[in-house]
Amino acid sequence: MVLLKLQRSLRKGESRLPKKLLATICGKWESKLTTLNRLSKLRSIPILMTALGILLNKQFNPEKPNAVWCSDITYIHTGKGFAYLTSIMDLFSRRIIAWRLSSTLEARWVVECILEAKELRRTTQPLVLHSDRGTQYVSGIYMESLKNIMPSYSQKASPWQNACIESFHALIKREWLYGFKIRDFDHAYRLVF
Repeated sequence: MVLLKLQRSLRKGESRLPKKLLATICGKWESKLTTLNRLSKLRSIPILMTALGILLNKQFNPEKPNAVWCSDITYIHTGKGFAYLTSIMDLFSRRIIAWRLSSTLEARWVVECILEAKELRRTTQPLVLHSDRGTQYVSGIYMESLKNIMPSYSQKASPWQNACIESFHALIKREWLYGFKIRDFDHAYRLVF
């Protein structure tokens, strides 16, 4: 909205700001908004929505271990920004089998978490890994790390389709982390682990 107003005032010559400055501001924001819109549209293209299938379909009770895992990332507010907790849960036992705390939202943290889970569980059988449609979970390096794992995705704007891991993150925050004033990443790390 603000970008459109700035662009209109720039075209009409009504702005009090120098034209060069306005053009620079509009150009930077326009490229960021275009990228965000492109990502948002990409994850909702019908053919991609079919490819990002819902294999789990709210079946949260598998019959054996290492059949279905689910993963998600949650934000932990600190005095110096955010820390991001990535967790993988085995839906059979409801145990967290791998986790990473990071200072960025890069896909590599999710990949490291998957590699740790694979190593700890030493599973060679095909399994399903369910997650939301976050950019980390549709990235190229994420897809490459899924050998013998079939990805499953929640529908857009449907957090209850990943309810088990979402409720775990809500519980750890409510029952433990919110009891502390977390100073920084290191403090968050000590509290989580």
